[in-house]
Amino acid sequence: MNPGGILGAAAQTAAVGLGAPGLVGGMRQVRARMEGRAGPGVAQPYRDLRKLLGKQSITPEGTTVVFAAAPAVIAAATLVIAATIPLATTASPLDGAADLLAVVGLLLIGTVSLVLAGLDTGTPFGGMGASRETTIAALVEPTVLLAVFALSIPAGSSNLAVIVADTLRRPSDVLSPAGALAFAAIVVVIIAETGRLPVDNPATHLELTMVHEAMVLEYSGPKLAVIEWGAAMRLTVLLGLLVNLFAPWGVAGRHAGLVGVAAGLAAVAVKVAVAAAALAAGEVYLAKIRLFRVPELLAGSFLLGLLAVTASYFLASPQA
Repeated sequence: MNPGGILGAAAQTAAVGLGAPGLVGGMRQVRARMEGRAGPGVAQPYRDLRKLLGKQSITPEGTTVVFAAAPAVIAAATLVIAATIPLATTASPLDGAADLLAVVGLLLIGTVSLVLAGLDTGTPFGGMGASRETTIAALVEPTVLLAVFALSIPAGSSNLAVIVADTLRRPSDVLSPAGALAFAAIVVVIIAETGRLPVDNPATHLELTMVHEAMVLEYSGPKLAVIEWGAAMRLTVLLGLLVNLFAPWGVAGRHAGLVGVAAGLAAVAVKVAVAAAALAAGEVYLAKIRLFRVPELLAGSFLLGLLAVTASYFLASPQA
């Protein structure tokens, strides 16, 4: 087992866990500045988490272990993804599990656990949010599979580390019509999967529009802190996956040492910060679309993914 790979997996997992709240705070600060407000500061999510960890956790009457275990399942699944996917290095000891289907399955585990927790409360808001989230997930997960599968065709493998390594060798694989279609599809997926505008508004609690917030209304204290932390990590790993699939420059190779891993970690941090700032800036000019129009948007992203797969088959060059 490569010591550099173990170090890289540990480093990128720690970076995601510690830096995810700061990424969310930075996105809020970008939006605030562009809207002419001072903003609460980049460190505000850390202060919010500290406050929630010090509060009492109240469990609604009638809930089961599903409600109690959901926050831990969400955070654990996201941390496993952070240790598996090629963020700072392509030499993770979990590289064998870094298959496209495995990563999408881990994402789905977090989504399903939160949906079940919303249903477990037995409240109208929890059921409403769970129903909406299920509708979104039914269109989002197949789109992820199609879009990344389009990138796997020229690489000859569905392993994410292999895809990233292939892009480093042959950037033309993503600088193509298939790559552009897959990129657009994945961007829409990330927006929907993380509850950003125009699919959802993370800053509102209006019952007619909220999706994610409706499922977590009954959580409080440390459990709510873990859910918010898990959501921030989910956004971070998805943005990290996006930038490394399409711009993997700086990612450490299989035989990189401590310096290479540190450089890879710094590179992905810069790329994720730029992507997050662009996403936050774009939200300033977007309004939330009506809920019944969301499936139309996601169906469009699914079509983009399907076109990307078709284009990849036509444009893929023979493997050496």
